[in-house]
Amino acid sequence: MRNALTIDVEDYYHVAAFASVIRFGDWDWYESRVERNVSRLLDLLDAYRAQATFFVLGWVAERHPQLIRAIHARGHEVASHGYAHQLIYTQTRDQFREETRRSKHILEDAIGQQIIGYRAASYSITKQSYWALRILQEEGFRYDSSIFPIHHDRYGIPGSLRFCHVIEGHGGAGLVELPPSTVRLAGVNLPIAGGGYFRIFPYALTRWGIRHLNHKEHQPAVVYLHPWEIDPEQPRIRANALSRFRQYYNLARTESRLRRLLQDFAFGSISSVLEERGLLRGDRDGGQSINGGGPSVGRGLA
Repeated sequence: MRNALTIDVEDYYHVAAFASVIRFGDWDWYESRVERNVSRLLDLLDAYRAQATFFVLGWVAERHPQLIRAIHARGHEVASHGYAHQLIYTQTRDQFREETRRSKHILEDAIGQQIIGYRAASYSITKQSYWALRILQEEGFRYDSSIFPIHHDRYGIPGSLRFCHVIEGHGGAGLVELPPSTVRLAGVNLPIAGGGYFRIFPYALTRWGIRHLNHKEHQPAVVYLHPWEIDPEQPRIRANALSRFRQYYNLARTESRLRRLLQDFAFGSISSVLEERGLLRGDRDGGQSINGGGPSVGRGLA
């Protein structure tokens, strides 16, 4: 079974954990390492013949349009990660629409193709910001991968569906939601396939979790990674102990673990995985559209 590999394209100083010590207006003062890290990931994916979806910040795409074109030219899917890595539940609906539209246009101008996928900064579509899904549909997105069905201090909707489903829309086929992967243990959803969880948990747990999803639950895994996670030499930011632990723990092991993951499993983009499950079909212009129906249907857009 082919699983979905996703890369959230942001730099080490963009993360929400450092927002209290690094102002958005100061981002240009920091050393940029995103281009070299994404280039390393592209070479690694080529070596293992894997494809991925790259969720790109509009701010990054403005400054590195050649990088976004390289991602696209090497056969990967480009999708939106918003513009400035703002938590959605801290924004008004108008602010969210404006920055989402801005990022989408930047990315579409860079690759000359419609952007249909979205992932919120820090998975910040929660019960408090569920309204964002309707705006995404209105702005032309076909799928979202922002709702993490877990408990977390910054994100998560624990009772949300664990696997891909269609969220009913207004005047259209709805929005496909593809959550990051969890396994159900002792009545709790355990995150097993991305980010800090990929670095903190033993690799054996990640491998077991993906195999369980593929062979027992017959579902593709959704794995996520950030370019800065393969960069153990990144500058250290002064922040609280929890934020530093989340950012820096096991960075030196991430690339070797990713190589093992690419050896053990087959990976494609989100669009390719959704197409295989009958939720997207290719259009003649190279884009995709949502087919009706799907494995399951969630509640309507707020």
